[in-house]
Amino acid sequence: MTQAIVQRVRHELKVRELTVARIERLGPGFLAIIFTGAALADFTSLSFDDHIKLVFDDAADGNDAQVRRDYTPRRFDREALELTLEFALHGDGKASEWARRATVGQQALVGGPRGSMIVPLDLDWHLLVGDETALPAIARRLEELPQGARAEVLILAGAGDQRLLATRAEARVRWCASAEALLAALSGIELPSPEGFAWAGGEAALMRDVRRILADKGLARERTRVSAYWKRGVADHHEHLD
Repeated sequence: MTQAIVQRVRHELKVRELTVARIERLGPGFLAIIFTGAALADFTSLSFDDHIKLVFDDAADGNDAQVRRDYTPRRFDREALELTLEFALHGDGKASEWARRATVGQQALVGGPRGSMIVPLDLDWHLLVGDETALPAIARRLEELPQGARAEVLILAGAGDQRLLATRAEARVRWCASAEALLAALSGIELPSPEGFAWAGGEAALMRDVRRILADKGLARERTRVSAYWKRGVADHHEHLD
């Protein structure tokens, strides 16, 4: 039997009512919204790969319908009871529009996470691949990696979304201007040993190509995690391709 690389932990599903405490601009295309509330006292997020469900009212059509979208818990401060989510502001999606209009004191519901996939920190190498929607997860993982860890990072993002990513690891971060450039860079990476882990998140069609390249490299499936965070023309899409 193949030994499991990752540890999967289930959490009790809870929906928490939170309040917007602060809003911070991260650049032209990203916004950080910091939520607070007593309901966060027992909040748990053990992995950079976690996702929560953000629920907010959409009064655009006059019917106060609720919208649900998946987001990565970018940072959680238990002492301050603050949960940070990052929002990509591209396009005219309902979540992006909600984030643009968010104000301090505004309320929203947060459900989950349902579970965590904990990837060991002491692997030979870490490969992180994604588009701008994966930036919060990638940034969180880089912050978590210890000194001496080796990481290859490929990110598809426009110039306005590029930023300094803090890490203690020996990380090579490459920003790619197109999906083709990202896939070419991924194809050219030589994995130093089988004892690492590859994680990827982003648009569904791109992630299928990433999954294929990783398979072609002979990387064992238990050492990969590829997720479709979104799909062109489809609202609220989240799919694990592994």
